[in-house]
Amino acid sequence: MLSTLEGTTVQVADFRPRRFMRNGHLQTIFGNYLPRPSNLPPAEAQLVEVSPATEHQISSQVLCHCHWQPKEVRATRPTVIIVHGLEGSSDSQYVVGNSNKFWQAGANVVRMNMRNCCGTEALTPTLYHSGLSGDVLAVMRFFVERHHLQSVALIGYSMGGNLVLKLAGELSATPPPELRSVVGVSPVIDLAPSSDALHLPQNRIYEMKFVRAMTRRFRRKAALFPRAYDPNRASGISSLRDFDEQIISLYSGFSGAEDYYYRVAAARVIDQITVPTLILNALDDPFIRISPDTRDKIIANPNITFLETERGGHCAFLEQPNPATGYDGYWAEHKLVHFILANA
Repeated sequence: MLSTLEGTTVQVADFRPRRFMRNGHLQTIFGNYLPRPSNLPPAEAQLVEVSPATEHQISSQVLCHCHWQPKEVRATRPTVIIVHGLEGSSDSQYVVGNSNKFWQAGANVVRMNMRNCCGTEALTPTLYHSGLSGDVLAVMRFFVERHHLQSVALIGYSMGGNLVLKLAGELSATPPPELRSVVGVSPVIDLAPSSDALHLPQNRIYEMKFVRAMTRRFRRKAALFPRAYDPNRASGISSLRDFDEQIISLYSGFSGAEDYYYRVAAARVIDQITVPTLILNALDDPFIRISPDTRDKIIANPNITFLETERGGHCAFLEQPNPATGYDGYWAEHKLVHFILANA
């Protein structure tokens, strides 16, 4: 485990990897595919408008799956909004795992899908990308107003981690009073080096999984909005950077992949975060890279608690379960539940 750095907000990380899973790749793969039991009640599906219609475009909506505590206590209970990662959804296993823990703790849970995810391509004329932090704010405001919520926390995994941390930095000194805490797990806050790391030979299995899913989604999008998108632009794409250069940048208002990576990175505003924030990162994450400059900004911000483990992979952090105590081995989930409830 790592030592506490004097004078900073880095804390001792007490993570001990599960037996036979000390490798970051094993953690990442098993963390993504291990089945998760769920005791959640049936979800209430709610569409939220995140971008209004214009003269030339229909509005953009996102789909949220909600689990509300009884009406008489709903407003006073903590509410967590959980945002998935790249090509994930509200059904991603880490979203479901966190949701169960918070529900059992008496919190309201909102499982938010990004634009186009969970089969919602027809609900927005736009693509989704790492810069749409305003969507998270729109979802938070919608539910705060509808249910008079008093305490809200944002949780983001990977790409979702960049979104919630970017939003927290953009809100700077004037966050809504209901926003009590923010958590980023394995957040992609430095997009350019992380994209390059994804293209390394040992990480190509992850990259190709993402690229195949993203190009399939883009072709579905082009079929729904043939005047807006050219499906041929997906031909020959073999890397995430290619996709961001040829598709995301073109259709989302960026001059190229480098411009996109720079403008949407939470790293640019992470020093401006003023709400209690937790960042969890593993040094053996196969493809997340945090630059020295960004690391310095994180450590210098007294509002950020930075837990960094030697092992844990990407969005995994699997410890040995202990059936005798009921501990399921999902270390990161327990850490963030404790952090959010302590700040509610």
